Amino acid sequence: MSVRTKYKFRLYVAGDAPNSAQAQDNLVELCETYLPDRYQIDIVDVLKVPVLALKDNILMTPTLLKLSPTPVRRIVGALSHRQTVLDTLGLHVIVK
Repeated sequence: MSVRTKYKFRLYVAGDAPNSAQAQDNLVELCETYLPDRYQIDIVDVLKVPVLALKDNILMTPTLLKLSPTPVRRIVGALSHRQTVLDTLGLHVIVK
């Protein structure tokens, strides 16, 4: 995978729930730290766009999908455990 690979994420949230806001903040921080200028984040509020959530089989919020590069990966929760999030998304970086 190229060092300049672009990453596309879709974060499903439920309105302004605290853990949804935390997941969004954690994702932005992670991307700014490990993928500067190489990411796109789409935020989907399941309360406003339930059809898209159903299409992607979203059963809980917050849920993050890494859409590209493939394979698609999914992680549920506030994204607080950075190393676990990085590993799950296939971003094999060691957090110090």
